[in-house]
Amino acid sequence: MRTLISCAANFGWPLHQLDVKNAFLHGDLKEEVYMEIPPGYSNFEIAGKVCKLKKSLYGLKQSPRAWFDRFRRSLCSMGYKQCNGDHTVFYRHSGRRVTILAVYVDDIIITGDDEVEIKRLKENMSKEFEVKDLGQLKYFLGIEIARSPKGIVLSQRKYVLDLLCETGMLGCRPASTPIDANHKLSAESGDPLNKERYQRLVGRLIYLCHTRPDISYAVSVVSRYMHDPRSGHLDAVYRILRYLKNSPGKGLLFKSHGHLNVEGYCDADWASCLDDRRSTSGYCVFVGGNLVSWRSKKQSVVSRSTAEAEYRAMSLVLSEMLWLRNLLSELKVLRKCPLRIWCDNMSAINIANNPVQHDRTKHVEIDRFFIKERLDDGSIELRHISSGGQIADSLTKGLGVKDCNLACDKMGMINIYHPS
Repeated sequence: MRTLISCAANFGWPLHQLDVKNAFLHGDLKEEVYMEIPPGYSNFEIAGKVCKLKKSLYGLKQSPRAWFDRFRRSLCSMGYKQCNGDHTVFYRHSGRRVTILAVYVDDIIITGDDEVEIKRLKENMSKEFEVKDLGQLKYFLGIEIARSPKGIVLSQRKYVLDLLCETGMLGCRPASTPIDANHKLSAESGDPLNKERYQRLVGRLIYLCHTRPDISYAVSVVSRYMHDPRSGHLDAVYRILRYLKNSPGKGLLFKSHGHLNVEGYCDADWASCLDDRRSTSGYCVFVGGNLVSWRSKKQSVVSRSTAEAEYRAMSLVLSEMLWLRNLLSELKVLRKCPLRIWCDNMSAINIANNPVQHDRTKHVEIDRFFIKERLDDGSIELRHISSGGQIADSLTKGLGVKDCNLACDKMGMINIYHPS
């Protein structure tokens, strides 16, 4: 969704939203499914009999798959192709023009530069299903979309305020950063507490990360202890809520930069986890100058050096960038130019550029060859960046107030609800 919105911002495409009424009732069942006679139809002649379903109903496990299969077949009959990179995206090319449709259950987004085809698509879908045209995209899956000549802003202000109200934190004292810069969270931080309440709270914060990359690292840390939460972990969660109270309307701004170049920033914090000394990888990917993908994740194995930790993070961001390139190439909106990766560790860059495999790099052999192949075919470029300019730094560690605000600015985050 964020990638399509970046395309719309750069090319000036419209964004339309549709809603399918009673979507699951449109699915065709392939299996034999029977149900009891509904109440109110009891009759002597039908006593002991059951109904055989031809269409899906809400509550059946087959309903989501049956609905999407019906929807896919309908779009393909209209001349659309299903995207290989993301099966929920469909597209149609008419000469140099393109129409793109993305669906999530019964919510549909349509964009592209072919206004005639978009109008035809809406008419054909209205004949096939009971569709409600919601006009311009404004609210999608709990995400608020605001558009102006300056760009498109995604935020979850209502979601944040509802979360603060539910937890009783609406009147709390705001915090300037989502997590303490020198936090020492571990598995034994405090006394045990209610697991279900903690998991529900962290789960809601995870969904909030769709528009708030500034809390991604803090949420990544507290989500490590969902199996055995302690009071110290809950204090860290409340710190995130206090930070959200400081700016509930902050969100991502997508502006027009006149291109769709793919750039990635990767960073790692070596041996940062006190429980198992594993490192934390962080990356963020920009498409057309707008942030569309980011991640903060603890590495699956222990890294023996800073260079190794950085190299694993580089491999992670490359996988994401290759997927995005394939998606945009299939939609025919991407120019043929190499992907650019920015890293602040010269040792990791030198390992990637070194044609000789040393014994000291045997343990990262797969990641090394994965990156080396892309360097040899010219599909990626590795560039060095100073630690002060590393945007992914906020995804690997807690930062101070000044650095946290600077990272938000670099990621394109603004608060349109802030009084001018």
